[in-house]
Amino acid sequence: MPIDLEFRCLSTLQMKLVLILLSVAALLNGCSSIHTDRDPRTDLNGFKRYFVLHRLTDDHHIDEMIVAQLNSFGFEASSGPMTMMPQSADALVIYTDEWAWDFKSYLIRLDVEIHRSHNNQRVARGTYEQPSMFTKSPEKVIEKILTPLFHPR
Repeated sequence: MPIDLEFRCLSTLQMKLVLILLSVAALLNGCSSIHTDRDPRTDLNGFKRYFVLHRLTDDHHIDEMIVAQLNSFGFEASSGPMTMMPQSADALVIYTDEWAWDFKSYLIRLDVEIHRSHNNQRVARGTYEQPSMFTKSPEKVIEKILTPLFHPR
């Protein structure tokens, strides 16, 4: 009988250890970072028309999601190749996305830059990074990057 009791104690201890390790792993994997920076002299709300440069390697339609977010802020926005940028565009939005695959495709990094369309001067930048498969949807990431750029606290 004492052997069985020791086995139960060891099993309970092992279970606690496994639960602790899983909790720590979940916390570490759930970490993401978003950094935004904008020229304090530039009011992005002063630009009314935005053009999002479509990347030829973008199979996830990030440009369309950025356009949708800008439209939800009340701006005119469109996307396409550089040759399609309207003369009336006030700002050019350029993005770089990085994806990983581990049983599913997921976004691990997104950089969004906003430039003045007439001189290509960068006026704002936002970066999202999460190097694990426990990530946010691309729409949520875009919202979390753009909101502080247009609505600073």
